[in-house]
Amino acid sequence: MTDKDTDPAGAADPGEMDVRAETPAEVAGDTGAALGELAARLGRVEEQLAEFHRRSAHRELVIDRLHKENQQLRGGIGKIILEPVVGDLIRLDDQLNREVRRLESDGQDPRLLWSFAEDVRQILDRCGIDVFSAEPGDPFDRDRHRPLAVVACQDKSRHNTVAEVVAAGFAERETGRVRRPVQARFYRYTPGPGEPEPDGDAAQSQ
Repeated sequence: MTDKDTDPAGAADPGEMDVRAETPAEVAGDTGAALGELAARLGRVEEQLAEFHRRSAHRELVIDRLHKENQQLRGGIGKIILEPVVGDLIRLDDQLNREVRRLESDGQDPRLLWSFAEDVRQILDRCGIDVFSAEPGDPFDRDRHRPLAVVACQDKSRHNTVAEVVAAGFAERETGRVRRPVQARFYRYTPGPGEPEPDGDAAQSQ
């Protein structure tokens, strides 16, 4: 009798493993578990991204606030430093323009002094100071005009209007604050006998 005859029919090879096929329910369960784990991981990633964006937005907000405060601080320090310089430049501008007018009235050539005056105004412009003036006939503005004297007139329509500008005005470009009003002479209507005195005389603001 051979070994072949003694082996039971269909006996499995001892070297082979017993592999059992999974049922559809088990496969679906494994897939669901994997998807659930993947969804949980994605949820955690979304939470981390949301926290990252929240912190980034807060960081940007802090940076913007610090930048604004730094700009305000630098601007404040700059104004404090430039304050006396601007005052001196305004006085120098007045002196140069008075001298220019004197030379013109004497028939002399004021072009050299006028070029110096223009340089001073360019420096003021770089300091953020704008020069403004007025025209004869402009009505008196308490905030922008400073009357130096009055000029009598018989024309009631000219009362409290600019007769002659003596010196220009200066204002801060950023804030609009008037550093020095326009200095001018103003017309004052002189009423005839029996006529009432005009109201709102610019001379009262001297």
